[in-house]
Amino acid sequence: MKIRWGIIGCGGIARRRTIPGLVGAENAELVAVMDTNETFAKEVAEEFGVAHAFSDMDSLLALDEVDAVYIATPVFCHKEQVIAAANAGKHILLEKPMALTSREAEELKELCDAKGVRLSIGLMMRFHAYHEEIRRLISEGAIGDIVSIRSQFACWYPDIPGVWRQDKSKSGGGALVDLGVHCIDLVQYVTGLRCIEVAAFCDTQTFSYGVDDSASVLLRMNNGALCVIESNFNIPDDAVTGKIEIYGTAGSIRADGTLAQEEVGTVQILRSDAAKGYDAAQTRAGNSATCIDVPTGNMYTKEVERFGDAIINGTPSPVPAEDAIFVQKIVEAAYISEAEKRFVAV
Repeated sequence: MKIRWGIIGCGGIARRRTIPGLVGAENAELVAVMDTNETFAKEVAEEFGVAHAFSDMDSLLALDEVDAVYIATPVFCHKEQVIAAANAGKHILLEKPMALTSREAEELKELCDAKGVRLSIGLMMRFHAYHEEIRRLISEGAIGDIVSIRSQFACWYPDIPGVWRQDKSKSGGGALVDLGVHCIDLVQYVTGLRCIEVAAFCDTQTFSYGVDDSASVLLRMNNGALCVIESNFNIPDDAVTGKIEIYGTAGSIRADGTLAQEEVGTVQILRSDAAKGYDAAQTRAGNSATCIDVPTGNMYTKEVERFGDAIINGTPSPVPAEDAIFVQKIVEAAYISEAEKRFVAV
């Protein structure tokens, strides 16, 4: 069985990554695309051999042969589009963040539940083979009890007139909303831990737009571990690697360059005998990291296939809306912490 897909919003990440990933999925068939720019919609349809191209959403949703839609539009459009898709009985893969606020996101989840349609969120970093391997290693106790975590995701995003991501009323925030959400979701996903308290500094220090171009957020996890999340729009792409560092009582895992739109990067694990006594010299002699090597593929194909399997088999969505809503609540807590200069419970 194949899930028949329609695309709402053909630009950016959809055309560059998700549509190519979708057409490579074994349980998916792309039957329709939609973009408000009709010429653009037709170009995408021709590029990927799609039968239907529309400039209005209602025409796509009216197609009986569409089982599910992928919504890849600006955040301020999500609410209206999810409501329309749910009312049309279409399953939904929705780009992150779900909505402008966590309350809006909760309303969308409640509607999808009421309409009996499945909802999964586009936090595709979970499907990177290295991240899945990190999750497996941690779950097996490879580095002991987690005590410290750090993740950084950055890019160069200068002032661009009219861009929605640089307008808070349309995006909900800046670097933290766009990039930091991946880190926040991923560290919780791979460690199995959950944030309970937030402290943050968020600022616009390099550019002149009305959202944060830099954010450093401290999360206290439910086991007491501390986690630092760094997200920036003001670091050149060639000067930073998306990274995750996880330290435990029996070792550490470091992933470099894995926070990307392809399954790339390196992962090293360093194990240590937790039973050793205190070493005043701290020479770290003999410490040797092991490179992790697992087969990689296409995160976006896996994202589509696993959601398709969930629809077909009636199993849980691979990225439940509840997880994305909780990430959004952490982001909102960070902005409150910055504004009010205090710790904020989640």
